[in-house]
Amino acid sequence: MNSIGKQVLNALKNEISEIDYQRYIRQLEFNENDSKSNLAVFHAPNPLIANWIRTKFADKISHLFEIKTGVRPAVSIVVKTSTAATPHNVAVAVPSERPSGGSLLNPSYTFQNFVIGGSNQFAYISAKAVSEKPGIVYNPLFIYGGVGLGKTHLMQAVGNVMLSEGKTVIYTSVEQFLNDFLRHLNNKTMDRFKDKYRKCDLLLIDDIQFLSGKNQLQEEFFHTFEALRNENKQIIITSDKHPKKIGGIEERLISRFEWGLVADIQPPELETKIEIIKKKCEINRVKLDRDVINYVATIIENNTREIEGILSKLNAYSQLMGVDITIEFARNVLKEQMAEKRSNITIDLIMDTVAKELNVKSSEIRSKSRNSNIVYARRIAIYLSRSLTPNSMPQLAQYFGMKDHTAVSHTMKKIQELMKNDEDFRIKIEELSNKVSTVTDE
Repeated sequence: MNSIGKQVLNALKNEISEIDYQRYIRQLEFNENDSKSNLAVFHAPNPLIANWIRTKFADKISHLFEIKTGVRPAVSIVVKTSTAATPHNVAVAVPSERPSGGSLLNPSYTFQNFVIGGSNQFAYISAKAVSEKPGIVYNPLFIYGGVGLGKTHLMQAVGNVMLSEGKTVIYTSVEQFLNDFLRHLNNKTMDRFKDKYRKCDLLLIDDIQFLSGKNQLQEEFFHTFEALRNENKQIIITSDKHPKKIGGIEERLISRFEWGLVADIQPPELETKIEIIKKKCEINRVKLDRDVINYVATIIENNTREIEGILSKLNAYSQLMGVDITIEFARNVLKEQMAEKRSNITIDLIMDTVAKELNVKSSEIRSKSRNSNIVYARRIAIYLSRSLTPNSMPQLAQYFGMKDHTAVSHTMKKIQELMKNDEDFRIKIEELSNKVSTVTDE
């Protein structure tokens, strides 16, 4: 008879794509000896696959365990050659209690692995300070920003520091906190719930915006917050927006979110994206040359979690086909991904994006102005319009008020020549191209 782990993976097969199953899930091995009712341990063949499954599928796997066993365990994905997870790695307050929704701290989420740039430096410095003086400075620490910008990484980096010092850490999301609350409420075991959440050294709670509209849960979280802070225990909260912009949450909670320090993370600039990719390659032992790294940096959106998926895809195709990852190979493997992004691109969209990025007006780009900045922007807009839309050169000449299609042809050759001879310019064009594609997804 199949083990419960194999049953869960078989059930997962019906909920994800065949490609994802064959490429990732099929390579997992359930470790029955190290697993417990509140902890499911799987082995993966390498760090890249382990990180990818942990990010994309751990919640689904945990949920399927709950359906089959009635208990929602933490899911640990460890590299086969490494030691399986041990109890001191588990981010829970009471060993006999299962985690609230089942989350382990990701051991790769450390300050050493976090790439610092202008977009996240303040949040990084703030989290580092908290890790050195928890409960003393910046309590609570509230980090906000878009999806995939590193909020959870910084939060868990603090958690990993404190775990290494023997402190008790709980990492949870609002959804997991709610599930745990309801379970204890229904079982009339609220004392155990309060002990778990109010007697830890560090509470990490992700996606606080989902507390919106949940009045009973807000009441419980308020008292949890008060109990921890009164004991000088550290609280770190993340959200997709500033506390004042979260609707449906009591004013007393909003004011407490701002008691310590509010730090934002902005989308990374190109240079930071490049450094993040280099770091991911180093961690996951993937070899990419400079051209491929630069290309990947230009096609990813603001969500840097995309990097894991792209590296995994490139690495998988490279191993299956037995070839090195060159720039031509990368473009070919990722062309469908880029084509899907670009299906709704229009000239007007390109104009708006170029105008915003180069600090000129759309009307100026279509004017007869010979100002060097405007000419520069016009050439780029023409090049992108020809590259990303199905419009012909005569159509573009008419749109931009040019004499005929030969003027468009001349502009295309000029931009192509610059891209060939100036790598920084080429990267800038590719980044603009991706930003246009990103807008179509919003």
